Amino acid sequence: MHALPFSPATASLAGVPARLLFLLIPLVGAACFAWMMVRRMAPLMKAAPDARFDNIGERTILVLKVWLAQWRHPRYMLAGVLHIVLFLGFLVLGLRSFQLIFLGFMEHFTLPGFGGELGVVYNIAKDYAATAVFLSVVVLAYRRGVVRPARYAVPKELGKDHTGEAILVLGLIGTLLLSESAFEGSLLAAGTHGTATPYTLAWGFQHLFSGLSIPALGRINVASYAIHDLTFFYFLCLLPMGKHFHVITSLFNVYFMRLKPGHVKPVKYGVDDKGLDELTSFGVKKIEDFTWKHQLDFYSCADCGRCSDNCPANRVKRPLSPRFISIKGRDHLYQRYPVFGTDKTEAEPLIGGIYSEDEIWSCTTCGACEEECPIGIEYIDKIVDLRRGMVDEGMVPQSLQKPLSALEKRGNPWGKLEKKRADWAAGVGEGFEVKLAEKGDEAETLYFVDSMTSYDDRMQKIAQATARILTKADVDFLALGKEEKDSGHEVRRYGEEMLFQSLKEQNTEAILETGAKRIVTSDPHAYNALKNDYAGLPPVEHVSEVIAAGVEKGKLKFSPLADPSKTYTYHDPCYLGRHNGMYDAPRVAIDAIPGLKRVEMAGACKDRSFCCGGGGLGLFYEPEEEQRMGVLRVNMAKEAGANVIITACPFCLTNMEDAIKVAGLEGQMEAIDLCELVDGQLQH
Repeated sequence: MHALPFSPATASLAGVPARLLFLLIPLVGAACFAWMMVRRMAPLMKAAPDARFDNIGERTILVLKVWLAQWRHPRYMLAGVLHIVLFLGFLVLGLRSFQLIFLGFMEHFTLPGFGGELGVVYNIAKDYAATAVFLSVVVLAYRRGVVRPARYAVPKELGKDHTGEAILVLGLIGTLLLSESAFEGSLLAAGTHGTATPYTLAWGFQHLFSGLSIPALGRINVASYAIHDLTFFYFLCLLPMGKHFHVITSLFNVYFMRLKPGHVKPVKYGVDDKGLDELTSFGVKKIEDFTWKHQLDFYSCADCGRCSDNCPANRVKRPLSPRFISIKGRDHLYQRYPVFGTDKTEAEPLIGGIYSEDEIWSCTTCGACEEECPIGIEYIDKIVDLRRGMVDEGMVPQSLQKPLSALEKRGNPWGKLEKKRADWAAGVGEGFEVKLAEKGDEAETLYFVDSMTSYDDRMQKIAQATARILTKADVDFLALGKEEKDSGHEVRRYGEEMLFQSLKEQNTEAILETGAKRIVTSDPHAYNALKNDYAGLPPVEHVSEVIAAGVEKGKLKFSPLADPSKTYTYHDPCYLGRHNGMYDAPRVAIDAIPGLKRVEMAGACKDRSFCCGGGGLGLFYEPEEEQRMGVLRVNMAKEAGANVIITACPFCLTNMEDAIKVAGLEGQMEAIDLCELVDGQLQH
């Protein structure tokens, strides 16, 4: 390689050394960017605390998997692959951009360690990365500007369309790639910069510029450099001003992701349950009440629409789109804490100002949005905190007031007598015994039934089937009976924290008094509450785990199906699947039944399961919607070729059976609980 015949660091503009300009641009650009970041950090400094500095190893693995490996992006294959190319290409090209900054005023600047063979290898990788990213940019611009997938659409009442910004950013990226390649190509054309990497942008520019004079190549070289320098720092300073802020914040947002999906954040970090009585305000009422992580979520939203595309509430046209929870939150932060100008002194109320009551009550907390988000944005904790604020202000939907009052008085949402909680046990059948704590019985295992399965005539069959399965599996168990209260799972997620604490305290005391060594439940909501919301209890299992273990040990054996012509499908309950990762045990139990044909609802099973819409208090809430979620789910099962839907949740079963009637599919489709299916096939 020969000495360069031209360089931005040695050029002059109107008699002024160009290196002065190329030193000024990064100094001014970096200063502006630093100022913007300080301003953007201002609301985070005023936000509520959040405990996210634990489990460094686990969080580092999340960064490597979710952020670096782009683990979730291929769930939308074309867009995902294009983004991966863009992302990885940027990581490679970032070093080159850093080098170019210094080449403007240091003629022979080379990155440390890149002066020899490593530099040669890097240049090849850089040239191919630039070419791949440029092609991705072209396709992405076409998709965003011409194809315009439905998930990018923005109703006028919800916010502004970011298509223009997206196209601008793609244009800036393309400009960076072309200017760097033209810079490289001019050097290659001069014959003093090594060998061109074949079939790359730089290679193309080399051929384009071949035959030009050295002075002409020098002018192209300096002009390309100047365009790249100005574009780079303009782009850098544009990022904190819009939705592309995620380019900077996503790494941190992924690192601080919630590690335990089934959990709900406490009312306030640093305040234990006993200290709740001393709080003067509950929940989120203004933007500063959100934690700094949740504000970081707002900054990090890429507006990709994946959350809303998978949100069951959005699919049935409820007034909720998770995407706009983030977008409206970010817009509000930008307005209240502008980069230029002074902060607004009065905070606009979030409910009634930024968000509507119906919007927040429409969420089923199914977790589909969080499962889909490629950069770890959380919604459930925000929804719960906003509901806590509404409950604190007395803004509770009329349809929820009665069940909440009944829960407070009777420990169940129907207000039924406590002494009737164990009435289901009378129907277990001859040869089966249900021990009850209220009678002073003892056992190694406690069967926590919960309200729905205890009181609903149809769901009592699940409790009875569970009791027979536990007996057949040689499990010594008892139930609490009248000492049991509702688990409070939905009570907490509907924002009534103090009522939840009361239910939790009563249940915890009753459970510990039995001396049981483990807890089994057939209700995923109770399972999640006892496992993730309570503390100090024995290990908690879902009955599907007991069944799977019984099958493996040979304690549970099944007779062949009487009607093998039916086709079955399994519906994953949200709080068994997404929130607790239990996908295999129910399927092991189902597949152990001889002659049973099972199909999956392709694209809508396991962590992409579609919420039935009826968890807990959701059965009492009356939302605005065009269609029931359960009807959509039943149709998904029908399209998969199934005529029997198996679930492992009493709420799901209730909704499925109602949806079959509403959809006019009685006689064609049926729904059954896992325990009912297993109990019916057990060999006696």
